[in-house]
Amino acid sequence: MTPPASKPLASKLAQGVAVISIAAIFVSLGIWQLDRARALKESLVVATTIDKNIVPLDSISQPRESLPPAAMNRMVKTSGHYVADFKAPHQSDSQGVVSDWQVSLLQIGTSSGILVVRGLWADRLLNPDISQSMVIDVTGQLHARQDSDQSENSAGVISRLDSAVIVGTTDLDLFDGYIIATGESHRGQELLRPRTTPEKQSSRIPGFYWQHLSYVVIWWLMAGVVLYLPLYRRKVDL
Repeated sequence: MTPPASKPLASKLAQGVAVISIAAIFVSLGIWQLDRARALKESLVVATTIDKNIVPLDSISQPRESLPPAAMNRMVKTSGHYVADFKAPHQSDSQGVVSDWQVSLLQIGTSSGILVVRGLWADRLLNPDISQSMVIDVTGQLHARQDSDQSENSAGVISRLDSAVIVGTTDLDLFDGYIIATGESHRGQELLRPRTTPEKQSSRIPGFYWQHLSYVVIWWLMAGVVLYLPLYRRKVDL
């Protein structure tokens, strides 16, 4: 029996490159899922850990930059002038109570600003003497921006706690995220009013840790299958 003619070398090379390319794609997908599993685990730790040490805001975050994961939930302090006031409807606190919050834009220095959750919207008149000329010292917990709208944007209303929704109303360089104020003072005088409690934190990465690891196994198994099939076909042909 005459053996089948050998395939041209170019064809074999093309098939080899295709197999290796497909396997490399599956391996890279597995690495991607592994990175997401690692990031998810880290974000869950960050979301449930609060560092009680108070640090200057500009020491852990900068305007016009994404909020670093290590800065989430940190207790920060900063000073500036309140230059705008917004109502943030349908916000949920740590107890799951939904209410409207008072959120102000704090101008820091001459060119930067950050959103500050000061309390319930209904309590905003408890400090009627605050003016834009007053330098307010703010202490609070730094949070990542919200991803989903809680209402619609309108005059004096923001749909979510995110500096992106007010970029068209100010020339300031805005910090990512927002501060939930635990204290405000002017010239050492504490401004007393009821405060909102921080919202429950959750990972910003969808899925579960073991789910991502299972995807790693699946993608790498598929890479192994792709590499093994040509060898299996050779054995069958022989």
